[in-house]
Amino acid sequence: MARHSTARETRDTGQGVARKQTESSVAPEKVTATSLDRIIHERMRLAVVSALAVNASLSFNELKRILKTTDGNLSVHARKLEEAGYVECSKFFQGRVPKTEYRLTAEGRRALERYLSHMETLIRRVREEEHE
Repeated sequence: MARHSTARETRDTGQGVARKQTESSVAPEKVTATSLDRIIHERMRLAVVSALAVNASLSFNELKRILKTTDGNLSVHARKLEEAGYVECSKFFQGRVPKTEYRLTAEGRRALERYLSHMETLIRRVREEEHE
């Protein structure tokens, strides 16, 4: 339980910093690697969100093929994104075959935009420090 609370606090903190930066133009020095959204920052979850950002929706099998991952790995990460409200999952039958389809939510798109903004700021800061 404490593990989830810590992750949630980190995610909330990361989103708070990103929101402040976007809304009130906080100086780049306020953005740190530790303020990144830990939900999206994990490699497989970032891949899922990125794939969904450029597709209206993808089935479980399409995501699995695109990301070259296993059923179990994709299931765990998709559920984490769903619990965070970043991804919406629909289950239905197509004929007699069960289908699972994923879509990026508006909240998920905003989270990805914040994450990308954070990364751009961090990259810019590192490059600026290299030139000093």
